[in-house]
Amino acid sequence: MKSFYHFLMKFRHEGASDEISNFANNVYRDHSFPKSSTHYDELSRYLELNGDYLPNMTIFDSVWEKYLIEK
Repeated sequence: MKSFYHFLMKFRHEGASDEISNFANNVYRDHSFPKSSTHYDELSRYLELNGDYLPNMTIFDSVWEKYLIEK
C-alpha cells in the first residue's frame, strides 16, 4: 500500500497556486512529516500540531478522501 506522503507527491508542482499543490509542496519541504504513514489519525494529529503551513484541515481531509478512493 502506498503511503499518504507518496500519494500526495503526485500533486506537487513548484509555482502552483492551488491549495492541494501548495499543501504537497510544503509537506515535501517538511522533513519531519511521517512519510511512511497510512493512518489518518497519525497524519491528522501531526498536521494539527506541526502543519502551520496548512491553512485549514479541510484541505487534508479532501486529499485524504482522494487517497482512500485510489487505494
